[in-house]
Amino acid sequence: MFSFLKNHPFAVEAYFQRSTVLTFAIPKGEVESMLPKELSLDLFQDKWAFLAVAMVQTKSLRPRGFPEVLGKDFFLIGFRLFVKYVNNRGKRLRGLYILKSETDRWTMQLLGNTFTHYNYSTTDIQISRFKNHDKIVSNKSDINVEIVREGGGFDLPDGSPFDSWKEARRYSGPLPFTFSYDQKHKSMLIIEGVRSNWNPLPISVQTHHFGLINQLNLSGIRLSSAFEIENTAYYWKKGIIEPCK
Repeated sequence: MFSFLKNHPFAVEAYFQRSTVLTFAIPKGEVESMLPKELSLDLFQDKWAFLAVAMVQTKSLRPRGFPEVLGKDFFLIGFRLFVKYVNNRGKRLRGLYILKSETDRWTMQLLGNTFTHYNYSTTDIQISRFKNHDKIVSNKSDINVEIVREGGGFDLPDGSPFDSWKEARRYSGPLPFTFSYDQKHKSMLIIEGVRSNWNPLPISVQTHHFGLINQLNLSGIRLSSAFEIENTAYYWKKGIIEPCK
């Protein structure tokens, strides 16, 4: 009855205190079946698809224009594929397709699953911050990540398909759009994000383990890059629905 609420019916804004994104390269043939046919993979060298894991400390998430005091603070872990979509005007859009979202607040799970199709669940998340590195752990979701941010001069991960951090930044996220496909109504929900002060900096990943990625059984997956941003404002416009041809 209220399914229309899931279509991002109003603009939303938030503040990202810190966003850590690990991007994994995967041979395209291993993930093509995960997408509706209306979307295509955003490929590199016509060979590599990309799955990003974003770990974001989010502050004051709220309907756009509402006072910050009414916002929700939470930690988000999102699993997204980089994709492309050709809209009904023939314009090719780069964006993300959400596989799974996890949060440390049950209120965010409730709100997220009411107003989006992002498949939220609540999990335990422990964050340990040290002088120059962080650890992010979840027992329930089988996650263990340790990153180093200070010192600079980091090399790209071994096996990365990229030749430079500049090349890798194209797949650092977030992208301008997020897409959700409605199989019943044969329509695409398009949500546009607007960011400011976005300057992702390379980081070094000492340890990475994600239970969800292991469950996907992707034999050719490899870490391709990792970036982090701090202290930036972000907002999402009201969702737009268009019928698919």
